Amino acid sequence: MIKSLWSALIGLLLAGCMNSYDAKPSQSAKKVFEDEDRYVMFALEAERLQDFNSSASLFYVSYEKSQKIEYLYRSLQGYFNAQQFEKLLEYSTKYQSKYPTEVMLRRYEIFALVNLGQLKIAQQRALDLADVTKESADIILVSDIYIKENQNLEALGYLKKAYLDKYDEKILDKITTLMYVNMHQKQESIDMMENHIQNYGCSKLICMKLAALYGNENDIDSMVATYVRLYAIEPSDELAQNIVKLYGYQKNYSKLMFFLEEYHTNDELLLELYVQAKFFDKASILAKKIYDKSFVPQYLAQSAIYKYENLGNKIDKESLKTVVSNLAESVEADPKAVYLNYLGYLMIEHNIELEKGVAYVQEALKLEKDSPFYLDSLAWGYYKLHKCKEAKNIMDQVVEKIGLDEPEIKEHIKAINQCIKEKRK
Repeated sequence: MIKSLWSALIGLLLAGCMNSYDAKPSQSAKKVFEDEDRYVMFALEAERLQDFNSSASLFYVSYEKSQKIEYLYRSLQGYFNAQQFEKLLEYSTKYQSKYPTEVMLRRYEIFALVNLGQLKIAQQRALDLADVTKESADIILVSDIYIKENQNLEALGYLKKAYLDKYDEKILDKITTLMYVNMHQKQESIDMMENHIQNYGCSKLICMKLAALYGNENDIDSMVATYVRLYAIEPSDELAQNIVKLYGYQKNYSKLMFFLEEYHTNDELLLELYVQAKFFDKASILAKKIYDKSFVPQYLAQSAIYKYENLGNKIDKESLKTVVSNLAESVEADPKAVYLNYLGYLMIEHNIELEKGVAYVQEALKLEKDSPFYLDSLAWGYYKLHKCKEAKNIMDQVVEKIGLDEPEIKEHIKAINQCIKEKRK
C-alpha cells in the first residue's frame, strides 16, 4: 500500500506541476535577473544527474531572485525526489499565504506530512483540500491515508460517498481495489462495477479492471464478455487478439465466429472457421472479399473451390463455368500444386476440355511428383481419354502408396479395370 500511495503522490505532483507551469507561460518567458539562465541550466543538469538536493537548492535560489512560481515548484519537486521531507514541509507551508489559490502547495504539504509520519494532520489537510477541489485525485489521496492508517472501513465509506456525488470511474476503480484486495469483498466489488457499467456504460478503465477481476476468479465467460463489451465502443488490435485467444481457449468457436462476423477483425481466421463448419457458401463469399482487398491469387482459388463444394449435387453450367474460370485465373497468377490439381480434376470429372484438364494435373505433379492424389487425378484423366492401360499403371502406384481405403480410389480402379476388360473383348 505504501508503494501505491507513493505512486499516487508522484502522479498528483506531475499533473499539478504541469498545470501550474502551463498557467503562467508569460512569466517564465522574460529573464528577471542576470544569471538566471545559468542557474536554471545548472539546476536542470543536476536534475538530470539525479542530484536532487543540488537541483532543489538551485531552483529555490532562482525562485527567490525571480519570484517565478514554476521555479518554486521545481524546487519542491526536487526536495520530494531527494526525500528531504522536512524542507518540503517548510517551504510548502511557508508560501501558502502568499499563493492561497495554489492547491499544489497544499498537496506538497500533505505529501511531506505523510512521509514524516504525521498521518492525522495529513489526513485532516487532505480532507480539507478534497472539500475545496472536489477532484478525484485528492479524494483518492484521502482514502490512501486512511488505508495507510489501517482504517479500511473509513476509507471505503469516504470513497463511496464521493462516488455517489458524481459517479467518477477513478473513484470507483479505487473502491473496487480496496474491496477486492484489502477487504476480500470480491463478489461485492465485481457487482459494483457491473452495476456502474449497466448505468453509465463501459469505459477502458472500468471494463479492463472488471475483466482482470473475472480473470482472477477464473470466470473466463464473464472475462471475454467484458472484453467484447469494451471492444464494441473502443476497438483495438490487442483487445481483439485477447478475445480470439479466450474463445479459442474455451473452444467456443460459434461465439468466436459471431464476433468475427460482426467486427471482421480477422477474416482469415473467420474463413478457416467457415470451412471447418462446412459453411461453404459463406466461405466462398468471404474468400472473394479477401481476394478483392489483397489480390492474393490463392483466395480467388479458395473462393472458387468453396463455391463448387457448396453446389453439392445441384451443379449448373453457369456456376461451373465461373468456378473453372476463377481457378484458371488463380493458377495463371500463382501456379500452386493444390489448385492446379483441383482445377484439372474438376475439368476431367465434368468432361471440360479433357486434355487441358490433364495438363493442369501434370503441372501439379511437376511441383509435387509423388503425390498419390495428383496421380489419381492423372489416372482418371487418362481413363476419360480412353487410355486405360496408362491409367491402370498409374493407379497401381497410387494403391502402393496409400492402399484402397479411399472410396474414390476404389471407384476409379473399378472403372479402369472395367475399361481394360472391355478393350480386351
